[in-house]
Amino acid sequence: MRRLVMWDVDYTLLRGGGVAARAWQAAFTEVTGVDWRATPAFGGRTDMDICAEVFEVHGVTDCTPERFFVRYIELVLAAQHEFGEQGALMPGVRDVLTRLGTLPGVVQTLVTGNVPEVAAAKVAAFDLAGAFDAEVGGYGTDDSLRATLVRRSLERAEAKYGERFAPVVIGDTVHDVTAALANGAMAVGVATGSTRMADLVLAGAHAVLPDLSDVEATVRILTHPTAPPATQKRTKDS
Repeated sequence: MRRLVMWDVDYTLLRGGGVAARAWQAAFTEVTGVDWRATPAFGGRTDMDICAEVFEVHGVTDCTPERFFVRYIELVLAAQHEFGEQGALMPGVRDVLTRLGTLPGVVQTLVTGNVPEVAAAKVAAFDLAGAFDAEVGGYGTDDSLRATLVRRSLERAEAKYGERFAPVVIGDTVHDVTAALANGAMAVGVATGSTRMADLVLAGAHAVLPDLSDVEATVRILTHPTAPPATQKRTKDS
């Protein structure tokens, strides 16, 4: 069975240098006319979920997420060059993507809380777009629940390719792990964000890595049949 490797974007593939967060705040104020007062926790959540919280906290009742996202996307695309200038790829990412791209049994895509256009802008800023089949991804406009994004991605891949896939989710937060497990996918945690390795283990990840700098080990884990949770992990202070 071929493997569908579903990549989270932020702090798994790259860090964006705060470009999207600044666009989010600017778009919110422009569209709603309300001053920004409180920043939610963005890590591992979907843009639909975050948008609902932001509107509620700021008392916004006369704006829809769809209307907000139009302006948000415009501001992100206008500042797209800043991702490469102010952000960076995580260790080993380019080499892992390239290596997986040579394997005929692997399809790579994005499963991210970002809306599709913002996810595309981020990976394009680092010349990574060609590594992914973006058509079969799961995105922050699909649903507020991250687990649904994983399910939608798998459904899209199987519909497009006409075959079943063994799903693998790789991400830096507990949300990535629990979304994978909810769909029977292999969960690979990578501690390049703010979540400790120990917490990724406790969430039930099948494998946990400090980063992707060991390219061969990472590729082996991502293409290996699912192991018992957290049995394949390298050490790092946590």
